[in-house]
Amino acid sequence: MSTGSRTRWVALAVVCTGSLMNVLDTTIVGVALPAIRHDLGFSQASLAWVVNAYLLAFGGFLLLGGRLGDLLGHRRLFTAAISVFTLASLACGLATGEGMLLAARAVQGLGGAVASAVALSLVVSLFPEPGERAKAMGVYGLVSAGGGSIGVLAGGILTGLLTWHWIFLVNVPIGAAVLLASLRVLPAPAARAGRRLDVPGAVLVTAAVTLALYAITGASQAGWASARTGTTLAGAAALLAAFVAVESRAAAPLVPLRLLRQRNLTAASLTGVLWSAAMFASFFLISLYLQLVLHYDPLQTGLAFLPSNLIMSVLSAGLSARLVTRFGIKPPLVTGLLLVAAGLALLGHAPVGGHFVTDVLPGGILLGTGAGIALPPVLLVATSDLPPSESGLAAGVANTSFMLGGALGLAVLASLTTTRTNNLLATGLGHLAALTGGYHAAFLASAVCAALAALLAASWLRPATPTAEPATAMPTAESALTTAAGG
Repeated sequence: MSTGSRTRWVALAVVCTGSLMNVLDTTIVGVALPAIRHDLGFSQASLAWVVNAYLLAFGGFLLLGGRLGDLLGHRRLFTAAISVFTLASLACGLATGEGMLLAARAVQGLGGAVASAVALSLVVSLFPEPGERAKAMGVYGLVSAGGGSIGVLAGGILTGLLTWHWIFLVNVPIGAAVLLASLRVLPAPAARAGRRLDVPGAVLVTAAVTLALYAITGASQAGWASARTGTTLAGAAALLAAFVAVESRAAAPLVPLRLLRQRNLTAASLTGVLWSAAMFASFFLISLYLQLVLHYDPLQTGLAFLPSNLIMSVLSAGLSARLVTRFGIKPPLVTGLLLVAAGLALLGHAPVGGHFVTDVLPGGILLGTGAGIALPPVLLVATSDLPPSESGLAAGVANTSFMLGGALGLAVLASLTTTRTNNLLATGLGHLAALTGGYHAAFLASAVCAALAALLAASWLRPATPTAEPATAMPTAESALTTAAGG
């Protein structure tokens, strides 16, 4: 089904709005976590699951969502996923207990995963001409990069002026508008028959990570050397091994194992795991430090994130693209990751009686600058060894690594914070000093993750070698970046 030029750009706006809702929900809850904890009775360790429940479902079903789109049709899956996401948002907003909120967050993640996976396919089908497709992908990337910034600010405003329930309820009218607009302007290409779904693969990998997260989150209470923690981690490893075995024999695997032999894709995925572990945890930790130690209200907390997130959005949409075009992928990526590590290390020394300008803002600026420079390269490097016809699947693998790395990192560092805080309390230290000590340990561990990601990128990545394909294929990384940067 062909559409006019104007209709295609309207359709892109609809797709981007749907994707923006998904991106928002990875960060919008951060500022509201203390209020949610107070109202629904979460423990500090279990509070991470408000974020993890979403990330787990999102990461586990991202690749499967693409397969479903191929089988059932991209527009059909996009509208169904937006419907699920919107209804789950309503359930989150009306939640009256811990179990209800976590279950609704998981369903939100499922809807978000399918919508995000299908969104890229819709962009490709809407813009078959390489030049226009590069511009469209630039817009889509800008929305994805800026969504985290908007989420933190929106979370602070909605929680501060209304209640935490509205960070979820705001999705209902937006989701309904996206759904109605999708039915009017999105193309409905014929579904491709004969594709098999790797449901066992999706179930196994999601179960493996869920079990691992359960073990890590509960380790602060049960102990890292306890039988429960060890047994649960062993079970997660067994499920992961079963996933690899299933993928090696599946006719249409969720993750073709041959892709893991691509050096840059593997390096980008591992780098993404380490970096996202640091980044997702930093949002969580900074929010709690500002509110529980410095006694900021939610609105003040949201505004405190604004400088670093604006820097990240501007750099990821402009300067980073030009740096990659001029110097290649590796130098900006390594430099950005080192700046992230430096920012987290600075935040790891913020005192009990800290001040925003001297103790939070410098680290936040370094964090935003580094993330803004590193974001486009780490996404582009995943597809640098592959032809454009396989770039979507490679991006799905990298995105899944990002999401699961963020969930794992958040669980580990939340558990580390709790363990360190309890140990300091046992020595007789005051509550705020012990709490701050717990955050220090987690910030410094995050800095180590970012530094390891930089080391991995510097030592493992090799120069990109774009593969040529016919003119109707996806544009190369350089052409897409140049267009997105306005070059």
